Amino acid sequence: MRLSKMGMKNIKLSNLDEMYPAQDILMQTGQIKQYGSGVYAYDNIPLKVQDNIEEIIKKHFNKADCIEVQMPLIQQAEIWKRSGRYDQYQEEGVTMISETDKGTYCLAPTAEEAITIFAENRITSHKQLPVVFYQIGPKFRNEIRNRGYLLRGKEFLMFDLYSFDKDEESMIKTYNKIKQVYFETFKEIGLDIVAVAADNGSMGGKNSEEIMALSKIGEDTILFDKETNQGLNVEILEREDAESYLKENYHIENIKKLKEEKACELGHIFALGTKYSDSMDIKFIDEQNNRKPFYMGCYGIGVSRVLGLIYENNIIKENENVVGYSLPISVTPYYLYIISNDKKKEIAQNMYNQFLDKDVEVIIDDVKGSIGEKIRNAKILGIPYIAIIGNNTEEGFAEIERTKDGAKKVMKIEEIIETIENMKKTKKDIEL
Repeated sequence: MRLSKMGMKNIKLSNLDEMYPAQDILMQTGQIKQYGSGVYAYDNIPLKVQDNIEEIIKKHFNKADCIEVQMPLIQQAEIWKRSGRYDQYQEEGVTMISETDKGTYCLAPTAEEAITIFAENRITSHKQLPVVFYQIGPKFRNEIRNRGYLLRGKEFLMFDLYSFDKDEESMIKTYNKIKQVYFETFKEIGLDIVAVAADNGSMGGKNSEEIMALSKIGEDTILFDKETNQGLNVEILEREDAESYLKENYHIENIKKLKEEKACELGHIFALGTKYSDSMDIKFIDEQNNRKPFYMGCYGIGVSRVLGLIYENNIIKENENVVGYSLPISVTPYYLYIISNDKKKEIAQNMYNQFLDKDVEVIIDDVKGSIGEKIRNAKILGIPYIAIIGNNTEEGFAEIERTKDGAKKVMKIEEIIETIENMKKTKKDIEL
């Protein structure tokens, strides 16, 4: 991509948000545009980072025999009344409503009702079970606290998955399987997560765990055991039956050995039981030819939340000042940022063309400016590697720099092209 086509200007960062500096950079440089509280547009790079996060999620859940589907974003109020949640969501002010002459519609805040109806007359026999559906798409919630930019918006991208089983034992087996896929998925994305015992709240059901990433910017306080990778949200201690609830459902017996940490919620998983299949009267035929309610599970990942945290977790500092970020190789949409002075711009253009021929995504900075300004642009955009072709580099060579730690090495241009191409295939950093 040519930088000139992005409409980006040389901007000096100032007065960054102390809590969320990386996302403030996105705002100041126009990489995300705020239209109102909790409502954002994305420019090319953060959009493509989010696309790459989606692809990693899909890859891992497809391998686990989960089936991708798509539920409607506009849902009739009747299906929410059928489950009994319409009045509750209205009282809490969560749901955005559209009143039309054809009826009342909800902008989907979640999809338990829609997916349960989707399964009706589609999954009819115990022989088909277990079945797991998932989707990735926009959700809408009238959040009162629109803090943290992408971490809490009114419109956000969400992965949500729903499992259907024949009994409680099978449901818990599926629950544990899906939970393991979460850990595998986030490992590739580049975020360390913990499963945190939580209250089921309005979702209902038996087990409930929040998927958290330990982070200084986290809004939640958790108690965490590093040995077992299990924790609990301190809110759960407010339950009257907290001790027995933790022991029975999560095998947590001694909270004194747990360490207090700040964490950011990225997802939530629930073993719902028969709450929705009972309330909506959607059932299957069991081995004895009886109609039985499905045992369901519900699993979510806030994809736009993951995007925001990836930026915050990968900031670059110089002299204690945040100057940008270096995106992980696993999700970066562009692997290299090509810089040259005016005298060597043809060499840079030739290098750029060779990457295009090999289908390796890179950026060439063709905007007027000094080498220093161009390096600053690369860090503001989060590109993990920079190739600099300047006055001090011999013909046929360029200096390559890793933005996350400043490591540098002079290499032949042909070697850089081969190395970056290999990095794209392996998703591993270059040794400099």
